[in-house]
Amino acid sequence: MSNISNLTSKILKDAEDKKTSILNEANEERNKIIAKKEEEASSEEKVILERAERDAASRKERIISGAELSSRNAKLAAKQKVINSVFEESVEALCNLSDEIFKDFVTNSILNSGIEGEQNLILNEKGAGIITDEVVAEINNKLNSKATITLSSENRNFKGGFILEKDGIEINNTFEALVSSIKDDLSLEVAQVLFS
Repeated sequence: MSNISNLTSKILKDAEDKKTSILNEANEERNKIIAKKEEEASSEEKVILERAERDAASRKERIISGAELSSRNAKLAAKQKVINSVFEESVEALCNLSDEIFKDFVTNSILNSGIEGEQNLILNEKGAGIITDEVVAEINNKLNSKATITLSSENRNFKGGFILEKDGIEINNTFEALVSSIKDDLSLEVAQVLFS
């Protein structure tokens, strides 16, 4: 019986040793797997952090660039507003010419326009009070029959200046049109004077 007892003890001891060996191997394998996964996680964390830093830097650049563009656009809009107000003030200044200077403007503009034939002179309400039939007669005398100006009974709604009309074709000499026609050419010069 002692042999059986010894054999049983040996089997139990071998089983216990085997169990310990298997558990040790399993623990080693588990530790290797955990270490490998931790290494992979650390590597993945590095990649994620690098990508996040690049994305953050890129986003920061876009935000700064957008803010700079927005600021530049606002500045340009403000400058354009000032330039427009300069031209609007020019129209207002022209509208406030004395009656004599306005008469001279209308007379000289018509005489230098190279018009021919019968023309209707269209004015606004204020201009109609300044340019009388007598002024039109003086202009017609100076035109020497190559053109004839007739004072139109129609008053139009514009700020100042005049319109010549012949057969439905109009020559627009309103102050608004004259200032508008030179605005593109002078905007750069006005900007340089204002903002330099």
